[in-house]
Formats: sequence, C-alpha cells, structure tokens
Amino acid sequence: MKAVVFHGVGDIRLDEVPDPILQAPTDAIVRVTASAICGTDLHFIRGSAPDMLPGTILGHEAVGIVEALGEDVRNLQIGDRVLIPSTIACGNCSYCRAGYFAQCDVANPNGKTAGTSFFGGPKSTGPFDGLQAEKARIPFAHIGLIKLPQEITDDQAIAMSDIFPTAWFGAEMAQIKDGDTVAVFGCGPVGLFAIYSARLMGAGRVFAIDSLEDRLARARELGAECINFEKEDPVETIARLTSDIGTDCAIDAVGIDADHAHHGGQERAQWQPGDEPSQALRWAVECVAKAGTISIIGVYPAGFDSFPIGAAMNKNIRLNMGNCHHRKYIPKLIEMTLAGRVDPSRVLTQQEPLIDAISAFKAFDKHQAGWIKVKLEPGASGSATARSGN
Repeated sequence: MKAVVFHGVGDIRLDEVPDPILQAPTDAIVRVTASAICGTDLHFIRGSAPDMLPGTILGHEAVGIVEALGEDVRNLQIGDRVLIPSTIACGNCSYCRAGYFAQCDVANPNGKTAGTSFFGGPKSTGPFDGLQAEKARIPFAHIGLIKLPQEITDDQAIAMSDIFPTAWFGAEMAQIKDGDTVAVFGCGPVGLFAIYSARLMGAGRVFAIDSLEDRLARARELGAECINFEKEDPVETIARLTSDIGTDCAIDAVGIDADHAHHGGQERAQWQPGDEPSQALRWAVECVAKAGTISIIGVYPAGFDSFPIGAAMNKNIRLNMGNCHHRKYIPKLIEMTLAGRVDPSRVLTQQEPLIDAISAFKAFDKHQAGWIKVKLEPGASGSATARSGN
C-alpha cells in the first residue's frame, strides 16, 4: 500500500509499504477513505519535535471502513464506517475510565509515565504508524474506533478526528461562561474551531490574532474581531477595545509555531531548548485580565521550559493545558453535527489525492494563501481541489 513515510528532518516520501496486519485481539484494520495534514505533522518534519524514527508513517486523522477485527472487538463489524480518534487509549485503566484518555496508563509501550500515545508520532509516543496511508492498524479498536452515522460526511468526520475536539477541549479549559470575552491566538484549523467552540459556549466577544489575511477572513466569518499582529500590537489593541480590562480568557492554539514556523515563505530558526518564551504565550499573559484563564492547546515539545511565570503569577492567572482526550468529546460533537448546530466541514479548504501528498505538504508548510486544512483521499487521483468557504 502507499503511505506518507518520515525518513528524516525535511525528508518525507510517498512509499510503498506492507499492508498492516492484526497484532492483538483488540486490533482492527481500517481501509482509510479520508485522512488529513495537521500542523503537528510539520513539527516532526521540521525537527522542532524530536525523536521521530525513520520509517514511521505520518498522520493522526482519518475516517475509514473496517476490514478486519480482532476477536476481542465486540462492538464493531466488518464494513462499519468509522472515525479514528487521534490519541490512543485502552479504555480500561483508571485514567481512561475517568475520561483522561490522553493519559492512558496502558497504550504507550514506553511506560505509564511516558505520556500521550497518538498515531504517526515520535518514539516517545509509541511509536505507532500513522493514518496518511491506504490502510491502518488501530490498537484497542473497541475504544479507538467510533462508528459514524450515515448522515455524517467524510468531510465533516475528518475534522472531528483531531482539530475540532482539540479546539473544544481548549475552549472548555478556558472556562468560558456566557458573555465572556475571549482571545484566540492562531487562526489555523484548531484556532478557527476554538472560535467556533467559544461562540457555542456563549462567549460574547472573541478576538482572533494571526498574521495571515486568509485565515483572519475565515475567523471574521465566524464572528471574531480580527487583529493582524504584523499591522498592530495585539496587546495594545485588545486593551483599547476592552477599556483596559483585557479578556476573560485566552486560548493558545498555535504553540511553538508562533515563533519557529515557516511564515510567508521565510523559514525561521528551529526552536532549541532554552529559547525565549513563545510570543503567543507572552501575549496571552499580557492580554488576559487579572484573575483570567489561559488555555494552552498549541503543541510545545519536551524541553520547552520558558514561560513568563512571574507575570502570570502576579495577575492571578489560571493555567490549563494538555493533550486532548479525543474519545471523550467526539460523540458529543457528532451529536451536535447531526443536530445542525455545527458543520465541521467548513474549515476544510483543500482536497488532495494521497498520491499528491508531498506537494500538498510543501504548500501547507509555506502557508500558501487559502491552504488552511487539507484533506487527503487515498482512493482519489488527479490534482487538488480547492473548497470554497461557507
């Protein structure tokens, strides 16, 4: 089968690899009908998230059809159309039973304290081969696959594999209440869904901070008040627009990419341990009101130890952060989509065949205009299709 394979920093290839096979009674094999490119994948390719093993298949978002089941998977059958949550969990340990699926004690083969396991990640997460492939092995399939209603399209479902639940998790950690004023840093796919989620949770005002006009235009369509940080100081602007009060909460939806991503075709220096704090985090601390809350869902690698803790402490700021417990939120988001409250497909901007994945990665990495969220279709052929926003 064909798959997007990591060979080294700056080197990914579309390779022919062996089909996956069942390795445990709780495994399933899924034929992937839709995958996606995530900003997290770029961390591995750039080397800002270390310890990727050459030969690892990338990708942690997918929809597909069940082709094979281990004997202990009792809630699915061959032919079921399923959504694959990005993080891997056993469903049995005390953390899973409490809803902390991203902190599962069992899934990570590196041990209980090794942290979150997810598809297509570095050695510290397993590693587990990812989902940018024609087929995938899903461990703990009884909990790691969610059967999809017929009414949910692949375009809607692929957004619920990672980016929508992550954004909802971030908005929940921000402790948004009716009428709150929220700042969202980063208007990539997760940031856009964070705006979406904040509005659904009752936020009165949402400020969206980014520098790319196509992303800010999408944020504006969602009702956000947009600030281009390359044209004005976001902290000063938010202070002026809130009568020097600040926002009730802030969501960092960009992470390490705030300072070390490719931007406008220019490559910034790769992050190294000991670097200065992320600009997004610094702005979040400065713009949030006294006794406010900061939610961090942007990715930061192990070893990123810089943070303006003094300023945060002196403002009585609450900090909530972590990896999303996808399995906890996806059923709720499916129900919201069925009810017509949301349409997750709105964030998708490109559809590419898997065979064109490498060129799609290059365009996505350069933040080419209009490239916000890319869906990969293993069974498709031909050139990219741009989606118009709603």
